[in-house]
Amino acid sequence: MTSPIRSTRSRASGNFLRRVIGVVLLVALGWFGWVYLQIDMVAREDHAQAADAIAVFGAAEYSGHPSPVLHARLDHAVALYKRQIAPLVITLGGGGDKDSGTTEGGVGRDYLLANGVPYDKIVAETRSVDTEQQVQRLAAIAQADGLEKIVVVSDGTHLFRIRELCRSAGLNVYTSPRPSVGHVSDFEMLRRYVHEMLSYTSMRLNLHASWMHRWLENKDEL
Repeated sequence: MTSPIRSTRSRASGNFLRRVIGVVLLVALGWFGWVYLQIDMVAREDHAQAADAIAVFGAAEYSGHPSPVLHARLDHAVALYKRQIAPLVITLGGGGDKDSGTTEGGVGRDYLLANGVPYDKIVAETRSVDTEQQVQRLAAIAQADGLEKIVVVSDGTHLFRIRELCRSAGLNVYTSPRPSVGHVSDFEMLRRYVHEMLSYTSMRLNLHASWMHRWLENKDEL
């Protein structure tokens, strides 16, 4: 038979645990709500202005041709270049084992050349494999070439994390989202936001879950 004292302690322990779980859930809800709002705010605003360079973050390429996502990012960069926003365009992104030697940065360079951007106005970075590495390589290029202000181009939902990574790397950047391509379902848009919320949270917690970042980012390369 359970004693009254033991029963009281058990109830007290259960109540304490429920309170702790409740506080954790509230904190998590508040955090992810804040992150969502930051992602959404940056995604909706184009801050492109006079700068030293335009940096195009990589997305998938297929046998030397840009995917629809990369195509849209590059088209946006070409439009910014023709508006004389910056005199230099940097294409970012390496290749994987299945890319037969082609890289996102190299494909981006070729596309820019075909669309009127001179060869000496393009820098192709071809070694990075994810967003974090692209920012690191961009920072190295900026330091080597004395670039102080950079317009970064990517999908709208991607830009908040890019901006924060760039700031951590000492870069002064202006975000400029590429236009939408076709119809994007509510489910797909939700997936993109969840992707970025998890990736940003992982970054802030220093989890370095590179496998998760690569898996999530591969989902965006369609």
